[in-house]
Amino acid sequence: MASIFNALHIGYSGLNAAQIGIDTTGHNIANAETEGYSRQRVVTAASAPLSVDPGQRGGGTQITEIVRIFDSFVFGRLANAAQNKENSDTLKKNLEELSSYFPEIDDVGIKNDMQNYFDTWQSLAANPSNTSLKVALAQQTETLTQHIQETRSQITSLQSSLDDQVKVNIDEVNRIAKQISELNIEINKAESGSMNNANDLRDQRTQLELSMSKLIGAKVIVGQIETNNVIDSNIALKQGSYTIQIGGFNIVDGGSFHPIGMDSAGNQNGYNDLYYERQDGVKVPYTDSITGGKIGALLELRGSTIGTNGEFEDGFLQETINNLDDFAKGMIEATNNVYAETATTSMQSNQLSFSNNQSLLSTDENFNTGTFDIIVYDIDGNEVGRRTISMDQGTMIDDLPMTTNSIVGQINLSNDDNQDGNALNDIDDMLLATFNTNQKVFQVDLKASLLAQGYTFAIEDNGTNFAGVTGINRFYDGSDAKDISLNSALKEDTSKIKGFKSPANGDNQTALKMVELQFASVTFGSGLNKSTDTLYGYFDNLVTQVGTKTNSVILTNDALTAQYNAVKQEYDTVSKVSIDEELANLIRYQTSYGAAAKIITTIDQMMTTLLGIKT
Repeated sequence: MASIFNALHIGYSGLNAAQIGIDTTGHNIANAETEGYSRQRVVTAASAPLSVDPGQRGGGTQITEIVRIFDSFVFGRLANAAQNKENSDTLKKNLEELSSYFPEIDDVGIKNDMQNYFDTWQSLAANPSNTSLKVALAQQTETLTQHIQETRSQITSLQSSLDDQVKVNIDEVNRIAKQISELNIEINKAESGSMNNANDLRDQRTQLELSMSKLIGAKVIVGQIETNNVIDSNIALKQGSYTIQIGGFNIVDGGSFHPIGMDSAGNQNGYNDLYYERQDGVKVPYTDSITGGKIGALLELRGSTIGTNGEFEDGFLQETINNLDDFAKGMIEATNNVYAETATTSMQSNQLSFSNNQSLLSTDENFNTGTFDIIVYDIDGNEVGRRTISMDQGTMIDDLPMTTNSIVGQINLSNDDNQDGNALNDIDDMLLATFNTNQKVFQVDLKASLLAQGYTFAIEDNGTNFAGVTGINRFYDGSDAKDISLNSALKEDTSKIKGFKSPANGDNQTALKMVELQFASVTFGSGLNKSTDTLYGYFDNLVTQVGTKTNSVILTNDALTAQYNAVKQEYDTVSKVSIDEELANLIRYQTSYGAAAKIITTIDQMMTTLLGIKT
């Protein structure tokens, strides 16, 4: 039966409920600025009543649970928006830095250096024997080539920096994933076999999930979502099995953690390659699977697939490096092809990348079918010999035993070039071509008797690009933007720079051709990636690609930032602590506590009266 002690218990339950409400409200207020904290609410229900006559007597109140106000649907949108924003922020930051390497405005940048370079050739054409103009040309060439090299070096340094960032952020992903797996174990322990909710632990896990989404675009997969509209319409919690997937691979599976592996020893440049190690020990290539978040942006810029040469086969930075290399290579080959027309006494190629008996057109170099002429001049600049050398699909540099379908064979072939019946005044009598199979160097020299008489020779191309590719008589050393530079011999002695074609007084034909080169059609790239354009046109296209990509990312970033801010505001409205609301709750619980205390003091007076009754 109901007794006065039941009434006392009712008052005590009210005090307890009010106290827990104050504790929870205080906890909310204390964590109002804690990142990732979700406000909590005390859920109360009437205690089981006593069945007595007449009717049932109430048993007071009880705390059924303390819930966090959290909506998984809103959080999912926030995580996705945060992932996209972090990805865009990373792209924007690094592309803006890349754009700063191409300050193509008035009087600044590679294009301006190139214009000054061609202007100096124009000055030399006006006075081809002027020594000071040759010094100025050498200096301007050095300025241009150093600027090209520095720009490439800056891009590769940025690429290496992004690679370091990939490593640091993958380490952070692994650390977060391990921490989440440990939290899963703690949450399961705290919530097993009772109505307790591990609210603070779940908040910690949610915050880590958000961090992982920003870093790598992780996907959280949970058994089911449960809602409780009776308590709060904003509650939608994921419950059950817990898995985190990245690129289709499970990184976290409940309390288990599977780290992302990194290997930098497998390539010559030391770039970090990512892999996922399966339970059977097989390492699965993983880099291409990552596309989201900050790491996805880093890989998009840095590149994902590492080639056999240690450089990336993709990535915007690598594409820019390749374009700059193609630009420098096109400029080197076109310039050297023209400069080979300047008369000299000996020509020696660069170290060639192909063997002596390999078809020239089957190589990756920019050889073309056609012909080029070897011309010999006397001391006065008069042409005294000429031979046309042909290049077709089967032509090699030097096929031993010698055949006529090799460059060496065609030059050394005994032939009556002048059609004069004299077997002693032809090209094979004046020149000797050789190919050093060990050093892979092609060389043509005047024979000693003509050298002493002041004879010289030159190569005039008719579309083969032979002199440009081989660098047989070159103005530029190097093969691309990494090592382009003025020929070391010309750098040491600038007086050796020539603006003439034949050694005749006043000849400026080569200098004029150099000036015309800035407007000529040049071949860039190789193989299937060949294209033709002017030097200015190709470089402008390179810079435009960087600028267009950067501007596009900036515009996208503005939209994604606005979207993120809107979703973040929605999320804060649902889960973030409102100080005004909590202060109102605090007053409410304080009043409730005072009222419950009044019940107890009333019961105390009733007990005093009861004990004071005398028989």
